[in-house]
Amino acid sequence: MTEWKNLCSMHRSQSQRFGNRVALRHPQNGLYRDLAWNSYRRQADQAAAGLIGLGIEAGDRVAILSENRFEWLIADQAILSTGAADVPLHAPLSPKQVEYQVSHSEACGIIVSGQAQANKVFEVLDQLPTLEFLISFDTIDVPDCRLKTLTWQGLKHRSRAINSNEIAAREADLDKSSLATIIYTSGTTGNPKGVMLTHGNLLCNAKSTYDISFVSMDDVLMSWLPYSHIYARTVDHYLTSIGGLTVVLAESVDTLMDDIKRIQPTWLTAVPRVYEKVWNAVATLDQETRTSALHSIFGSRVKQLTSGGAPLPRYIAEGFFEAGIPLLEGYGLTESSPVISFNSIENYRLGSVGQSLGDVEVKISDVSEILTKGPHVMTGYWKDPNATSETIVDGWLHTGDVGRLDEDAYLFITDRMKDLFVTSTGKNIAPAELERILSRDEYIDQAVVYGDGRQFVSALIVPNFEKLQTLAEASGWTIESDNDFITTPDVLTFLDEQVQSIMQQVSQPERVKKFLALARPFQVEDDELTATLKIRRRHIISRYEEHLANLYEH
Repeated sequence: MTEWKNLCSMHRSQSQRFGNRVALRHPQNGLYRDLAWNSYRRQADQAAAGLIGLGIEAGDRVAILSENRFEWLIADQAILSTGAADVPLHAPLSPKQVEYQVSHSEACGIIVSGQAQANKVFEVLDQLPTLEFLISFDTIDVPDCRLKTLTWQGLKHRSRAINSNEIAAREADLDKSSLATIIYTSGTTGNPKGVMLTHGNLLCNAKSTYDISFVSMDDVLMSWLPYSHIYARTVDHYLTSIGGLTVVLAESVDTLMDDIKRIQPTWLTAVPRVYEKVWNAVATLDQETRTSALHSIFGSRVKQLTSGGAPLPRYIAEGFFEAGIPLLEGYGLTESSPVISFNSIENYRLGSVGQSLGDVEVKISDVSEILTKGPHVMTGYWKDPNATSETIVDGWLHTGDVGRLDEDAYLFITDRMKDLFVTSTGKNIAPAELERILSRDEYIDQAVVYGDGRQFVSALIVPNFEKLQTLAEASGWTIESDNDFITTPDVLTFLDEQVQSIMQQVSQPERVKKFLALARPFQVEDDELTATLKIRRRHIISRYEEHLANLYEH
């Protein structure tokens, strides 16, 4: 395969190669519209020229604050072609969080989706001295302020004043060491850190992942994970450009399953939460009916499903494989661009996160921490040399995850080092494993385990409300709640029986003795889930610790 110098040369050469083939298929006014590769590149060049006209210099930073849309992908390519780096912000961020990331990155411009995101910027504008312009994909109302504001179309129309040779010259100056992006980690305490990833980091990781992905230009990827997250950025965006796949954008997270039925993709990248919800809907069916249901949900053309971003329960992967749909799990983190290891159709071991990519080294430290080295490892944290030196030691990235390698070099993840805790009796507890065991029960949707320094383990439990409501109606119970918690005695007794039955498979010191049942699911809007639906354990415990502590007083 061609050895590209940077992400820009990769995208430009692939766009020329694929020409009129469909690159992106995106929803617009209830219909799906196609964007060809040559048009994709042309629009990126127009936007790049517009940004240069606004004064963007090589090495500058430009933030993107938008939900997934096809313009997001074009904006990314445009920013890179100016020689600048982009700073993708998660769409659900609060104005205060936007302020920190834009200010800390010293972004001189920001691209937003529309009015709601623009308002966040306007609200904190006085604290953003480096910000010079705002560009909106949609038309917005602009208050009287110092920012230069443009629509996306207005930006592209400015391109006539810029010679294309300027873009070519800037792209030629980029090499694999050039900064491409600063992605802020979704820290659970304190301010997030800005992960610096280069063109080489992203290009090599996308190519290495593509090499084991068993996809071709005839494949169609359904894309819904936020592009502000590194997993979708590398796999849904750059990997698909390398392979020439057609990327179809889901209309929204809420419409994902309907979009899949409509598009019939051959490949879906997702997080475990999606597959858990699907599995819970079919788990009680007999094998033949369940197989039929899964094929109906994911469509007749699906070749593989991939999962990353959080641990995938093994029983779910096994269930999908039994139905003839490969569900493959991988592992990585923002600091590693992100993919470190992945299972593939030809080489997989269920329960593991696969073998490391071809140019990725992995070893296990003396304290069972996963370490990795290679061209995928970030250059460091933006403006934080101390955190960088603590995380990268002698070239090895310390992941903070606990794991092991088996005899065939398949990697297994045990837990997060920072999440491990010790009860007052001296028992080491790996909460993620207990949470996986609890969530496997059909009446339990989510769980967070607690007990550091306590005499026993307790938990917060989110029931599967659909199944619990059906049971309640059949049993004549009324599900009542107070202060976020379910209070109905019969319901709590039933859930306690479920928990105690589940806990028989672990040792006595590990067993959840008491719990609180929440009357609502964990939510992104309350900072209880990350943008990719991972549970923010420490944030949730901090929020409910007073209530959990009361469990130890009775």
